[in-house]
Amino acid sequence: MEDILKNIEICIETGKIDKNSPFPPDKKGQDGADELTKQALESGISPEDILEKACVPGMEAVGNKFSRNEIFVPQLLLSAKAMTGAMNHLKPYFLSGSVQRKGTFVIGTVQGDLHDIGKNIVAMIIEGGGWEVIDLGVDVKPEKFISTVEENPGSAVGLSSLLTTTMRNMETIVNELKNKYSDIHVLIGGAPVTQDFCNSIGASFYSPDPQGAVNYLKNVS
Repeated sequence: MEDILKNIEICIETGKIDKNSPFPPDKKGQDGADELTKQALESGISPEDILEKACVPGMEAVGNKFSRNEIFVPQLLLSAKAMTGAMNHLKPYFLSGSVQRKGTFVIGTVQGDLHDIGKNIVAMIIEGGGWEVIDLGVDVKPEKFISTVEENPGSAVGLSSLLTTTMRNMETIVNELKNKYSDIHVLIGGAPVTQDFCNSIGASFYSPDPQGAVNYLKNVS
């Protein structure tokens, strides 16, 4: 059992999506996260063990490497795709309620901003960490964040912005969410965002990289 879980973890860490994927070259023609996860389930390994002992460690390793600038966005995206390959087999168990997520994370790019690459990366890594992610997309109005939190009590929220002109919209959303849910965790990020800005608008947390968001959610969940 430990061998197949370790292999799934390695496939996610190295971005080996499936048998047909050419990357990494030293694993060409070998089963990837997709096939190995299916095999693990068929052999009787629980979805919980696959998630907690293979997928989460794999994505955590990737997130930490990205934080240390040891890998870059292309490798990160390959790992996220490998994670998706594994999650496609695990999601039916989450949907049926037989496996519980760690929590719910609502994420979106704030109103006026159409950039989504950074948001998508954060969403993938947080999902890989065991949370259910509700991605609202781009140009998201404050009302949409609030209504989604109302529909998903206890969820945390992530706000993304790539433009200095739309950063101020984060403040509006943080204020409205905090006024309605005083104990809600609101995380912010994006190229122009800083810790000082986070402090000034009363957001709960800022991280310059996705793994920081995962670590924060672990500590508050």
